[in-house]
Amino acid sequence: MRWLAAIFALFLGATVAVQADSHFARVQQGVPLTFPSDHGAHPDFRLEWWYVTGWLTTEDGSELGFQVTFFRSRPEIDPANPSRFAPSQVLFAHAALSDPDVGRLLHGERAARAGFGIAEAPTGDAAVVLRDWSLKREPDGRFAAEVSTPDFALTLTLTPTQEIFLQGDEGYSRKGLGPNDASHYYSMPHLEVAGTLTREGAASSVTGTAWLDREWSSNFLSPGAVGWEWVGLNLDDGGALVAFRIRADDDRTVWAGGSLRRPDGSVTRFAPGDVTFIAVRRWRSPRTDALYPVEQVLTVRLPEGERSFPMSPLFDDQELDGRATGLPIYWEGAVRTPGGRGYLELTGYASPLSL
Repeated sequence: MRWLAAIFALFLGATVAVQADSHFARVQQGVPLTFPSDHGAHPDFRLEWWYVTGWLTTEDGSELGFQVTFFRSRPEIDPANPSRFAPSQVLFAHAALSDPDVGRLLHGERAARAGFGIAEAPTGDAAVVLRDWSLKREPDGRFAAEVSTPDFALTLTLTPTQEIFLQGDEGYSRKGLGPNDASHYYSMPHLEVAGTLTREGAASSVTGTAWLDREWSSNFLSPGAVGWEWVGLNLDDGGALVAFRIRADDDRTVWAGGSLRRPDGSVTRFAPGDVTFIAVRRWRSPRTDALYPVEQVLTVRLPEGERSFPMSPLFDDQELDGRATGLPIYWEGAVRTPGGRGYLELTGYASPLSL
């Protein structure tokens, strides 16, 4: 679901509104997704993201988590403004590495207005560029990602091994009670990863498995929502699971959803009552005092009965404190489940997200 793009819009100073106004396109049910064009940008919508998370194995067998994310936002400016410097589109990118030997996230950011050869998110196919960072889809269908931070650099090739996984109703994914509380959403699980990780000037080969989430929308969080849980799991049998819940300040679920795709390709879509997250163990951040439910049991209701997925983190301190760049504090990290691995995102625990 990846509503971090809404926070990105807050970072940019965009005017907050629950419903998309007339300047922005609305998500509509029944609009088919088409490829490769929907890999590219959708500049008429307020918010959009290309969100890669995954697990890497190094040459010595160590396991790491990684994240490479590009956001596009359309600020509320007069579209008739003729200035080349008017920020008609703004791009933000974030990369993180989870290494148990370090015991905390290593991360870096980029941000710039679109244009001038600095930042671009074209339509038609994925080719997002932000200074020296990029995520591009190659003619053979593979994705190439390149990021560089003061602590690490990644040059990765992401090879699809499965069909695109449409979320919600053929890519129309509800996020609240109203029909406009929705996004266009698809995933690409079980991406085969190969490339290089560079740290302290030394490059080494890595392999692994990743998950790409793609969403675009013009709405923010529903009224009363303070945060969410989201998880995407690549299952060892070839299945893929995504589940989320949006929380109110009393921990009540405002909305929930997701889907399970089985190895044979059959899919079960989850209604709000089909998804339950139960905290098993919490970890308190020594920096922010936020208390995160880093170990949880996700239970989903399937036609054959309930199925549970206990989730435990690669290590506890996968908190990202983005206050230095105007972003919130949240937890996003690599997690294991019996028979699978993935990423868990926890927001609104340090303080309510005020969108």
